[in-house]
Amino acid sequence: MLIKEYRICMPLTTEEYRVGQLYTISKHSHQESEKGEGVEVVKNEPHEDPVHGPGQFTEKRVHLSSKLPSWARAVTPRIFYITEKAWNYYPYTITADGHSLQCSFLPKFSIYIETKYEDNCGDSENIFRSDKILGDHEVSFLDIAFDEIPERYYRSLEDPRFFSSAKTGRGPLREGWRQHTKPIMCSYKLVSVKFEVWGLQTRVEQFVHKVIRDILLIGHRQAFAWVDEWCGMTMEEVRCYERETQEATNELIGLVAPTISVSEVGQPTATHSAPASAPSTPLSDEAPDFLAPPKTRPRKKSAPETLTLPALRERASAE
Repeated sequence: MLIKEYRICMPLTTEEYRVGQLYTISKHSHQESEKGEGVEVVKNEPHEDPVHGPGQFTEKRVHLSSKLPSWARAVTPRIFYITEKAWNYYPYTITADGHSLQCSFLPKFSIYIETKYEDNCGDSENIFRSDKILGDHEVSFLDIAFDEIPERYYRSLEDPRFFSSAKTGRGPLREGWRQHTKPIMCSYKLVSVKFEVWGLQTRVEQFVHKVIRDILLIGHRQAFAWVDEWCGMTMEEVRCYERETQEATNELIGLVAPTISVSEVGQPTATHSAPASAPSTPLSDEAPDFLAPPKTRPRKKSAPETLTLPALRERASAE
């Protein structure tokens, strides 16, 4: 298992980022989705935890067959997705991912992420106080303005070095901005990646951390660059936007949109147990129950069940 802690500062308050995060995730997921691939929202509903209090539970399927590198596609099925379950008790969240198919020849793979948000510049030490961490782990500061991202994801309008917010007056961000910018907050993310296959473990775990690093940088850059779109929205308004966008995204990737409850009050219709430090599913040695293939996904038909050539039809008629 490879564990790293990422710290990403933002020129926002944690209260502002609560709205910005929901808006950004919904918009980004919709932009990145296309027919047959993207982020399918299975559940999004209120959830009550005995330790953390009221929050939101989400379950998503990330369909990404064509986005895998060639060496990964060689050992995975043609239809491949990752199931993500998240418990959001802002400013604390838990995210657990696992391989979506119960096939004996597929490797055991899981990602577990704990996140805490604080109004500081990333100087809180040992913020997770986790007994799951054995020994020292790497702490990496990600700079949304000056750290490089893959060229294919670069957008000049989303570059914090040039972006200036008309509504808040924040930006552009200059060298050393984390030391003098007010307000400022930090996303602390403790990421554990586990891939238990001899000969591939190190390579895959390092690759997954690289992908996660890029996702974190891109997502936080967009949250700031889109601030004028979500600034001033209430939680009720952003939850409404989230619901409408998720339903549109599900339709875009060829799925029937589920009934999504995103109200901030009320009891959940089902119980999803999430202990104080972890949900019941992460990093288990046995495949969890949510790894079963989808049962309701409609079968795509690009051609008739049988094809009959004209010559064969004429011969059959003659006989």
